[in-house]
This record gives sequence, structure tokens and C-alpha cells, in this order.
Amino acid sequence: MIVELKKQFLFEAAHHLPHVPAGHKCARVHGHSYRVELGLRGPVDAQSGWLVDFALIDEAWSVLHRRFDHHMLNEVEGLENPTCENLCGYIWATLRPRIPQLCAVTVWETVDSCCTFRGELG
Repeated sequence: MIVELKKQFLFEAAHHLPHVPAGHKCARVHGHSYRVELGLRGPVDAQSGWLVDFALIDEAWSVLHRRFDHHMLNEVEGLENPTCENLCGYIWATLRPRIPQLCAVTVWETVDSCCTFRGELG
């Protein structure tokens, strides 16, 4: 049986976008209450009945939570331009080696604005 599961995480962080046009509101330092959803896909293990133990996902995420929560994202190496899109790619690149079943990363900057990355590079 192939399943998809999702796990959500929250963090608070500040950032500014250094490459927006002059005068753009996002050029100023501001903060967001971010929500991240990790999507995993794969076969259910016949013995355990799981695709992945949720505790393993929590453990992998904890590294990023410590790096992001109540920090300035621009100061995180590799996130000097911390757009929602770049944040998705950063999270993917960090977690995929630890969670091979990862199939999607969605980041919400606000309650109605998000980006999803599924590992495809153009």
C-alpha cells in the first residue's frame, strides 16, 4: 500500500528581501509566523504499519526549528535571500537526506500565501 502523510511545524522568524525593487515593503525587516508542511510518500511497512515514524520527522525538523525560530533568516548560511521559494528549497535540501520519503515541502508565510517544492529543478 502506497500512502502520503503530512506533518506540520510552526516557527516565528524575521527577514528582509534584499533583491526587491527600491521602496518595496519587503525590503524592510519584518516577521512572519511561518507554517511548514512536510509531505512524505511511499509504501507502508508490513510489520510496523507505518510509512515513517512521526517521531523521526520531528527529530529531523528539530534541527531546522533551532536554526529558524526567533532568528533573522537572512543570517542563516544559504538563506541570504529568504523568499518563501528559497526557504522551500533550503528545507528540502536539508531534510531530504534524512527523510528519503520526502516528496513535498510547503511553506506558508501568511495564512493565505504559500509555496510548495517537490524536488523538481528547472
